[in-house]
Order: sequence, then C-alpha cells, then structure tokens
Amino acid sequence: MSHFNPLSVYWHPRTFDHAPPDGAFKHPSMPFLAVDEPHPDKPARARNIKQIIEATFETDVFQTANPAPRSAIERVHDPAYVSWLDEFAANGGGYIDETTTAASEATFDAARHAAGTALAATEHALEKRPGVPYALARPSGHHAQSDRADGFCFLNNAGIAAQHALKEGFDRVAVIDWDVHHGNGTQEIFEDREDVLFMSIHNDHGAWDPTYHSQTGGLEEVGTDDGKGYTVNVPVPPGTGDQGYELIFDRLIDPIVTAYKPDLLVYSAGQDPGPSDPLGRNVVTRVGFRTLGERARQLAEATTDGRYLLIQEGGYQVSHLAFATLGVLEGATDRTFDLPTYGESDPYAWLDEAIEPLETALEEACDAHAEFWPV
Repeated sequence: MSHFNPLSVYWHPRTFDHAPPDGAFKHPSMPFLAVDEPHPDKPARARNIKQIIEATFETDVFQTANPAPRSAIERVHDPAYVSWLDEFAANGGGYIDETTTAASEATFDAARHAAGTALAATEHALEKRPGVPYALARPSGHHAQSDRADGFCFLNNAGIAAQHALKEGFDRVAVIDWDVHHGNGTQEIFEDREDVLFMSIHNDHGAWDPTYHSQTGGLEEVGTDDGKGYTVNVPVPPGTGDQGYELIFDRLIDPIVTAYKPDLLVYSAGQDPGPSDPLGRNVVTRVGFRTLGERARQLAEATTDGRYLLIQEGGYQVSHLAFATLGVLEGATDRTFDLPTYGESDPYAWLDEAIEPLETALEEACDAHAEFWPV
C-alpha cells in the first residue's frame, strides 16, 4: 500500500465573484472588432481547478478561509492604496490607469478572501499540520506592488503570506515563483530586505509598462541595499519545458535555497508555462508540473523541516490549467491519478521542448548569481 500526503485546499466561493469586464481579451472593447470575449482572468479558471480536485482527491479536502484582515494586508501594501482599491471596487471598478488590469464591484472582497486563503495555508504550514496546504487564490497576487494593482493582481498573496510568517516569529522566508510571468510585485515589496529570498522563473518578457511597472525580471535585478543578492531572477526563452525547469531547480533553485536556510517556503504556483496558455510561450506538461510539485515538496523536506505552501497564481487556458494544477498537486502529495480517457498524461502536450536555448540562458543566469550564491 502506497503512502501519500493528504491535501488541504483553502478557498472561498467569494473569490469566484471577481469578474473583469469582457473586451478584446485582456484589453477593453475595440470598435473595429465585431465580437467581445472574456478577460483572461475569468472565474472558470478557478472553477475548473476546484472541479478536477473534487473528481480526484477526497471530497473533504476543501476548507473555507476567512478574508484577510486589513492589518495583514497593510503589512505589505500602502494603506492609502488599500483604501483606494476598496472605494474603486465599491464604485463599480473598471480598467485601472489604462492597463490590462480591471476590477468589478466584487473585486476588493474577492481579493481579501484570496489573501485569506494564503494566510490559512501559511498557518497550516507554520503549525506543521499534516498534509499539503494549497491556496486556491483568485484573483492572483504576484504582480501587485506595494502601492498599486498590476497584471490582473490586486493584493500580493505570496507577500502577505511571507510577511505573516515573519510576524509570527520566523526569521527567513523563501518565495519561489514559477509563473510564466515575472513576479514583479513580490520583488518590489521585498527587494531591499534579506529576510525574504525571492526567486522567479519566467519568460524573458521585460516590463510590459515601463512607467507603471518598472521591474523587468532581468538578471541585473538582484535586489537593493540590504536585499542585494536576495532577488534571483531566472529569465528563460520561449519553448522551455519539463526538462528545462528540472535543470533550473538542479542548478539554481535547490542550491540557493539550501544555502539560504529559510524557515518557510512559499511557492507562487502559476501554471501558465503550459503548452496552450495564451499568455505564455513555454511547454511544461502535466508531467512536468507533477515534477515541480514533487521538487517543491522535496526541497521543503530538505530545508524547512517540511514547512511549505502552494499559492495559485496564473494560468489562462482554462481547460489545461486544471490538468496542470492537478499535476502540481499530484507531485506535492506523491499521488498520480488515472483520469478517464486521458490517464496520467496531458492531452494538451503537442510541441517538443527547445532545450538548447534554455541551456544557454541557464549558464548566463548561473554566472549572474554566482557572485552571491554557490551555483
């Protein structure tokens, strides 16, 4: 009989109520296009994740979480911004500062509940309760900066989780972000501090709005002041897949986290490096995400006495997102499910991985971070 780790999913139905307006995908409606389509951050993303978990894991894995209190939110966000966001949503929301980030009347309450799922998962990890804590957070958080919404994110769930652990008396937290987009908000919040190590694996996309979002995710961004060296960016080329992400863990993630010796690992688990995601250009399959979940668990066992949590970030092809997130949870719990028709594989995998460009980028990343870490 095989042994596996139980799963605890922290969620709240209110997070499904956040609904950006339809338009030209992530942009507002365009008069020269005949048909609107939903914004990529649609509620179906989280609904499909919840459904595939219900269809595979035991039915009692879900636990509703309370909304995050303002005190926890304002440890990482400017109180004036939090008040503005509350009022903006109460007045009906809309697109923010001509960006692609849009809110509805339900957004502030949904974001507070999303942050609450991260806090509940953090408490689970800090108390070393049995099993794997996973926050089914929506809206996502890793682009939200201390004083602004960004990249479909309003409150930085991973940042709130990390800061909560520090408040509870833990000394060092490592945040590992494998979302296909740079976790610029988490970097901005912690870039001048040494008590939070931030590592981000992402497509090399730069800043999508240099005036609103100055962080690029480039190798030159290593932190500032006391935080110099504690920001570790790993930009990767399009086509990076299962093998490439394993190599990144082997060469950078594992040795740096081991040297840092954190008390808690927070994983910003965005499953948009998948092969069919409309906002990413990588080809990680369900099998590769299963390996990421396994590596996340093993690294925590080796460095934090098993204290870690997973927080949902991006993923915008709503069907594949369910397969990919199931893969992460399979790896974390040391289980594999045989799905009807599709078995243990990924029906969306269709492109071979381009490993050579990744190997070149990985050498450049290792060279850049060798000044601070044994890589």
